[in-house]
Amino acid sequence: MQLTPDETILFTLGGIGINETIVNTWLVMIVLTVASIIITRHLRPDVPPNRWRTTLEVIVTAIQSQIEEISPRASRHVLYFSGTLFLFIALSNLLLVVPGFEPPTASLSTTAALALSVLIAVPLFGITRQGIRGYLKTYIEPSVVMLPFNIISEFSRGLSLAIRLYGNVMSGAVIAGILLGVAPFFFPVVMDVLGLLTGLIQAYIFAVLATVYISSATATHGKPPEKEKDQ
Repeated sequence: MQLTPDETILFTLGGIGINETIVNTWLVMIVLTVASIIITRHLRPDVPPNRWRTTLEVIVTAIQSQIEEISPRASRHVLYFSGTLFLFIALSNLLLVVPGFEPPTASLSTTAALALSVLIAVPLFGITRQGIRGYLKTYIEPSVVMLPFNIISEFSRGLSLAIRLYGNVMSGAVIAGILLGVAPFFFPVVMDVLGLLTGLIQAYIFAVLATVYISSATATHGKPPEKEKDQ
């Protein structure tokens, strides 16, 4: 049993091996893009919403309300970023029910890339809110002595995000493989159900933690919280 889709090379392109992780990542992105285009192609006030549009609105509204509870300064850009992370991870894990599909989140390279996007987004949101000087000042609070510890803390966040997501997805795959060998008819069904539930929970946790880190970076000390206007 292969422990990661990185080990499966599907084809070569220009002498470079394209593994299953890359292909499945693009498949997830294509599914999300096509689905959003189809659902929103008639997004007008005079057109009554269908069930797919209603479902999408419920999902977006739930994500937005959760973000607003976490960050009183949440803007549309936080919704776009954290919502995209949630949808990508959730769909990647939900497609596990498709025979032969290995979720890209089962690869450490994918989870590391997602964590890296959070590491980049956090200072960008912080600089946008407080300016470069104001954001950099947070690294020496409450004193200059804390500078190296704050830097280490910043990078450990990204590392913990990547390892947490990868470990949970991979542990489910390994347990399913073991049970498949013990009882190939009953346990796989149970593990698929538990895998779907775990996948949704992990997507939620990852998006929430990303929002918490962004909220911390955009916090203006000494000023009352103020919600941004929609942009």
